This record gives sequence, structure tokens and C-alpha cells, in this order.
Amino acid sequence: MPSTIRVAIAGSSGSIGTQTLDVVRECNAQAGTQTYEVVALGVGSSVDALVAQAREFRPKVVAVADPARRAEVATALPFCEVVADMADIVVTADVVVNAVVGFAGLPVTIRTLQAGRRLALANKESLIAAGPVVQPLRSVPGAELVPVDSEHCALHQCLRASVHPDREVARLVLTASGGPFRGRTATELADVGVEQALAHPTWKMGPKITIDSSTLMNKGLEVIEAHELFHTPYERIEVVVHPQSVVHSMAEFADGSTIAQLSMPDMRLPIGYALAFPERIGVPFGRIDWAQVGRLDFQRPDAATFRCLALGYAAGRAGGTAPAWLSAANEVAVDAFLEGRIRWTQIADTNDAVLQRFTPRPCATVDDIIAADAEARAVTREVLSAWA
Repeated sequence: MPSTIRVAIAGSSGSIGTQTLDVVRECNAQAGTQTYEVVALGVGSSVDALVAQAREFRPKVVAVADPARRAEVATALPFCEVVADMADIVVTADVVVNAVVGFAGLPVTIRTLQAGRRLALANKESLIAAGPVVQPLRSVPGAELVPVDSEHCALHQCLRASVHPDREVARLVLTASGGPFRGRTATELADVGVEQALAHPTWKMGPKITIDSSTLMNKGLEVIEAHELFHTPYERIEVVVHPQSVVHSMAEFADGSTIAQLSMPDMRLPIGYALAFPERIGVPFGRIDWAQVGRLDFQRPDAATFRCLALGYAAGRAGGTAPAWLSAANEVAVDAFLEGRIRWTQIADTNDAVLQRFTPRPCATVDDIIAADAEARAVTREVLSAWA
């Protein structure tokens, strides 16, 4: 990599996007030079945030998906080229941070790998839904996928302890905080509201991933993501609840050794890891004060109450476009919950009902994945209309 690493951020106004800018700001300040140069930023419609970011970091290109706001941005940022397609920012960078929320992040994932760039992937849905299409692109010369999800970043680090992970890894163990409803029964969860579901005990995240954490859908999707990233069979991927969120995941090897990655919950650590890989940044995000840790607890997840976890395994094992169906159904269901149209318990009900109606389709091209996503969303809307 060059001495100054050019960074593009798709979804710069969200939680991961703003924390990426924090990492750039602090790493450059520590180094006393421009180690990371922000060359492109992209948002959907959060124009005010984008303009403020661009005035500080002076990127060459900004992308604005909302056509109604594009001219406004061009006027406010005369020093930037303004484009419509978030994926157009890819070619300007050495590292592209895909922080777009949901399936909308797929074009950025595809274009980054096609261009032979490093993809710092925070958008798990694009890999989960389009695994059969994304996987071949990882062999494009120069293409590199480094996960930003804390659990998969942890596994990425743990697996560096192995010379032959394909032969030596016995299990991958993903940790889950348990979210805001850990330990609650199904009866106690019958009438929980949006504000309660958004009150995550350890992580500060955007609303969609926070709701996914409350249902354990995030862990179901992460099981699929771990399978796609590391080619590990589903029967050797496990989930344990770890409420302290200090152990971010573990790899158990054939000789009985378990390697774990530990740090305090701070998404800037995995972001920095992805920006600097294979080296490490010098700013100690997530440093542990061992005298204050106290204890680390682990327990099996309550799969009967938090049913979305099992749905992730089921969709992953079904393969093909089933993960795309589950990802799409969950996005629509979470939006319905956040808008007050369904209860929290109906997120799992909806995902289950949609997956039961899954019909296998071809999944050889991006168009196949887009068609599967659209079909699943239509089915989900039908299911939601029945709850009304």
C-alpha cells in the first residue's frame, strides 16, 4: 500500500461512516502527517452531514443518491465532483469502507472487488444475500475483503494464528451480547416497544443493526457471513452469549487451542484494522484495563425465545437465494417495527413466514440476486398485511 492510503466511505453519515472519519482524524493526528486521505464520501439523503464532512476532509468526489438534493450539494461543495451512484466512488480509493445499511450496499461491494480494491465490509447484507455472486470476485487481482463487523474482524485476526485454516480450524465461535432483552421470556417480550429495543447495553449502532441485535437476527446473519467469509461449514459455527462484549469471537483449532480476540466494545478498532491491514494502526481503540474487567461470562443463546438465530442457520443451509430472502424479509420487518406497524415479536414471525414460502431460483448473476430480493420483499409485504 502507498504511504498515504486513499479512503472512500460509502454511507459516511451513519454510525460506521462517522466512526471511520474518527479513525482517520486520530490516526493522522498521531502520525503528524496524512496517513489516510479521505478521497470520496457517499450518502443517501443526509446532505447536511455530508457537506460538513466534506468541508473538513476535502474529498475529490461525493455521491448523493437523492436526486432532489444533488444540486444543493454541488453548490455547497464547489471543490468536489458530485455523482449520483455511490459505487462510482470506488475507483478513487485504495480502501473502500462499505457502511451502507442493508441490501442497498450490494453495488458498492461488487464494484470494489471488481476494481481490485480492498473492501472494508461493514455491510454484511451484501455478502449474505449475494454470496454466490460475490465469492468469485474475491479472486480478482488486488481485490481484498476485510470484515468490519466486530465478530468477523475478530475471527479474521484469530485465523492469522493458523497456517492452514481449512485443515486446522475445528470451530468458529461467534459471541453475542444478548442485546437489551437478554434473559427475558417470550411472555415478557410480548409488548416491548421501539425505545426499549434500541437501548443496547454495550454497543452504539444504527437503528437497524440495534433492532437486529435485540432479536438475535444479527447473529443469524453473522453465521451466514462467517460461512461465506471463511468457508467454514455451518455445523462448525457456534454462537455463545457473552454480555460483557469483551471477547468478540474465537477460533478453536484441531489441537484444542482456542484463540480469542479481546478488546473493549469500540467499532473504531475493527475499522482501523481494516484500513491498515496487514499492519495495525497506532491508536489503541478498545484498550482493556484488566484490573477493571472483573469477569467474563458465557452461556448458550435462548433459541426458543430469540427465534431469528435459528432462521439464520436454516437460510444458510438452504443456500442459493434463501439468505437473500431472509435478509430482505428482515429489512422490511424491522422497518415495519420501527414505524410502529408490527410488534417486536412479529419480526421473527414475519421472517419465519417468509422463509417458509421461499422458492429456489437461479443465483448466478447480480440480476438474479436483485430479483430474489424483490420477490422476498413482495412476499414480506403480503405477510405484513396479514398482521394488520
